[in-house]
Amino acid sequence: MEAGIVGLPNVGKSTLFNALTASKAAQSENYPFCTIEPNEGIVSVPDDRLTRITQYIVPKKVIPTTLKLVDIAGIVKGASEGEGLGNKFLSHIRQVDAIVQVVRCFNDPDVIHVAGTVDPLADMETIETELMLADIQTLENALPKAEKMARGGDKEAKLRVDAIKKCNEHLATDQPLRTMELPDAEKIAISSYGLMSAKPVLYVANVSENDLEGKDPLVQKVRDQAAKVGADVVCVCAKLESELAELDEPDRAEMLAEVGLEEPALHTIARGAYKTLGLESYFTAGEKEVRAWPIPRGATAPQAAGVIHSDFERGFIRCEVYTLEDLETYKSEKEIRQAGKLRVEGKTYVMNDGDICHFLFNV
Repeated sequence: MEAGIVGLPNVGKSTLFNALTASKAAQSENYPFCTIEPNEGIVSVPDDRLTRITQYIVPKKVIPTTLKLVDIAGIVKGASEGEGLGNKFLSHIRQVDAIVQVVRCFNDPDVIHVAGTVDPLADMETIETELMLADIQTLENALPKAEKMARGGDKEAKLRVDAIKKCNEHLATDQPLRTMELPDAEKIAISSYGLMSAKPVLYVANVSENDLEGKDPLVQKVRDQAAKVGADVVCVCAKLESELAELDEPDRAEMLAEVGLEEPALHTIARGAYKTLGLESYFTAGEKEVRAWPIPRGATAPQAAGVIHSDFERGFIRCEVYTLEDLETYKSEKEIRQAGKLRVEGKTYVMNDGDICHFLFNV
C-alpha cells in the first residue's frame, strides 16, 4: 500500500518530503527509513503498542509496520490537459492507493504562491477539479469499448458500463467519486482505471512555526472542507521538520520540547496516511521478535495470516488471540492462558485492531 504526496507549487510539499526522507530520527532500529528512488521512500508507522508489548515480552527485534510514500510531481491548473507536469502527475497518482495533499496555510512574502494569494480552499478545489476532469476523460474514453464488449454478451463488460455511467453522472454534480457508493462487483469492474477522485485523501495543513497547533483561520477552513468529504487533517510545519531532520537525537528531542511537540511530523503523517489507507495492525509477539502487521479493516483471520505468508492463509486451522489489555493485566502469555483469556478463533473471525495472535496452519 502506498500514498502519494501531492500539492501545488510552493505549498511546502517537497520541503516536507525531503525532510522525511532525510530524517535521522527515522534511521533508528525501531523506525527505519530507506529511500527507494529519488521520489519514493518507505516509512515506518510509529505505534506505542509495540513498546507496551515489549514491557512484558522482551524480543531480540521490534519491527513496526511500514508504508510507501511517493513524492508526486507538482500540480498546476490544467494538469488534466497536460499543463506543467500534468501527464507525469497523472501517471504517478493512478498507481497510489491514497492521496496526501499538502495545503499551504501560512503567509510568507518570501515564498510566492502560484496563484498570487494564500487560499487553501482554492488550492484544494484546484487539485480536486483536476482529479475529476482526468477521471471524466478516462471514463469517456473507456465507455465505447465497454459498450461494444457488453453488446457481445460479456457480463463483466455490462457491469463496467453500468459503473462508468454511474460515475459520470456523479462527476457531473461536481462531486469526487470517493463520495459515492458502488456495489463491490462494479468497483472491481472499473478498478483497472485507477480513478483518482475515488482515492481516499488526507490533508496536511502546512502551518507556520507560530501556529503549530493549527489555530489560524486558514487551517480551520481546511478542517471544515475536509469534514464535508470525511477526510482527516494533520497540521505540520514543513520548515520546522526540515530543521529537525538535520539534528541528532538529543538535539532533536530538545528542539521538540522547546516548541512544545511530542514527536516529529513523520510520525503524525505516517499514522494519518495509514488510517486513510484503511489499514489497521495486529501483532505477533515472541522472544525472536515483536512485530506489527498491516491488514485492511474487516480482514478475517485467514487473510491476516496470509500477510505473513500465503501458506498461512492456505492452510489456516485456527488463530489464538489475546489483547494488549490482557497482557498488561496478567503480565505474560502463560498467565493469560491459565486465566482462560486466550481465545481460539476460526476462519470467520474478523480481526480487531491491536489483536495479538498465534496462527496454527497445515499445508
